[in-house]
Amino acid sequence: MKLSIYQVDAFTDTLFAGNPAAIVPLSEWLRDEQMQKIAAENNLSETAFFVKEGDSYRLRWFTPTTEVDLCGHATLATAHVLFEELGFEGEEIVFKSKSGILTVGREGGMLRMNFPAVEMPRVKPPEVLFKSLGLKKTSDVYKTDDYMIIVDSESEVAAVKPDMKMLKEIPARGVIVTAKGDEVDFVSRFFAPQSGVDEDPVTGSAHTKSAPFWSKKLGKKELNARQISKRGGDLTCRMKGDRVEILGHAVTYLTGEINLG
Repeated sequence: MKLSIYQVDAFTDTLFAGNPAAIVPLSEWLRDEQMQKIAAENNLSETAFFVKEGDSYRLRWFTPTTEVDLCGHATLATAHVLFEELGFEGEEIVFKSKSGILTVGREGGMLRMNFPAVEMPRVKPPEVLFKSLGLKKTSDVYKTDDYMIIVDSESEVAAVKPDMKMLKEIPARGVIVTAKGDEVDFVSRFFAPQSGVDEDPVTGSAHTKSAPFWSKKLGKKELNARQISKRGGDLTCRMKGDRVEILGHAVTYLTGEINLG
């Protein structure tokens, strides 16, 4: 069996930046263990698989080690493949996922995703969380499936050097470290060794949590965000009630074929 595969750099308009994702269109679902093996072989932060269901698409995401409930950059990359590589002619793509209905449309030269916004309650975290990140203790910590730590400056976010072995033991999908930006509204980094990704280059799903926080903090409905990983990426986040629109660019890096034998 041969399958088409695409690799797309998301949240960037230039190659070798943003967050790479592999996209595998399917006519019918593979076994879960096959999809997990393909994701491990790709060794990217996410591999997305989709199957057409009527007028919409069922979408699933796998890291090299596990399936996840939501991934922003691989959703953006999948929409890019449908629009630019597979000839989707509609105005908006509807995805069905473990996180509900997700839509992606075009806006100017960008793609616009519509995700549920997540309000994160303040928590008292374990001290090992700060130790694993080399951060001073703060009460400005929030948690759902991720931890989110608010720090004082962009330079503090940039300087974080996690102990990945220690961080991997923290019970969470991953950890967001974020601050008000120097040139944009806010910046962040995202670490998820628990999910098989030490540092994710650009994390759309994390912005469903950080954008509502910074929207309230800054009193703005539309925010420019930058994830300041080594590759880096830019996002526009727009609050729409209990939803958040996340806009970004994407560019195709490769097209190829998987040989399953």
